[in-house]
Amino acid sequence: MTVYLVGAGPGDPELITVKAARLIAQADVIVHDRLADDSIIQLAAPGVDLIDVGKKPGNPTPQETINALLVHLGAQGLCVVRLKGGDPFVLGRGGEEAEALIKAGVSFEIVPGISSAFSVPAIAGIPVTHRRIARAVTVVTGHCEDPNESVDWSAHAKTGATLVVLMGTANLPKISADLLNAGMNPFTPVAIIHNGTRADQTISRLTLAEAHLAEAQAPSIIVIGETAGLDLRDPNTVHELIASGS
Repeated sequence: MTVYLVGAGPGDPELITVKAARLIAQADVIVHDRLADDSIIQLAAPGVDLIDVGKKPGNPTPQETINALLVHLGAQGLCVVRLKGGDPFVLGRGGEEAEALIKAGVSFEIVPGISSAFSVPAIAGIPVTHRRIARAVTVVTGHCEDPNESVDWSAHAKTGATLVVLMGTANLPKISADLLNAGMNPFTPVAIIHNGTRADQTISRLTLAEAHLAEAQAPSIIVIGETAGLDLRDPNTVHELIASGS
């Protein structure tokens, strides 16, 4: 048996992979975070051991504790599913968990998931790249583990790439201020997508100059750039793009 580092996708239970669903149904124990939808966890067999290690605001489970737990369970020869929102290697600390398992000599397998960085904007009608609007996309964390460290937003402000910010709701005022101070256009569109792909998804659209006023709630994906002003679910937006030659 082994430990499976499984991506649960962005939230919508229909966006989980077939392999992930199979492993969840076969698992002896599931170690899950708070972003894994309840309906996905319900795919597990009756009586499976469910362990919640979600990083709740104000009361997070230390990553070292999670690593040690996976090593302990994996060493017992159990089928362990470590269920993580999105993709385990896209700002999901799956790499740290894999390193811990390697050091302990515990076998594991990585099962990619649909990353919220791309799927959540897509569901909201936002293409993170567009041939004539944004030729690149950068996925960046909005929260550093070390409070003395910070993202170099001045560098990101000058690339012209769409910025997709994960875990950035608490720091949005600082992020927007740093981007503005670095010369990014204050009218740059910003989209804040809360509970993306879920039934209770909400989308707030504003400009970079207004972003510090937003009451962003976790979990949210923040998209900054020209494509954030698009909503390709809206026929009027599509007609405007066609008329402009984009």
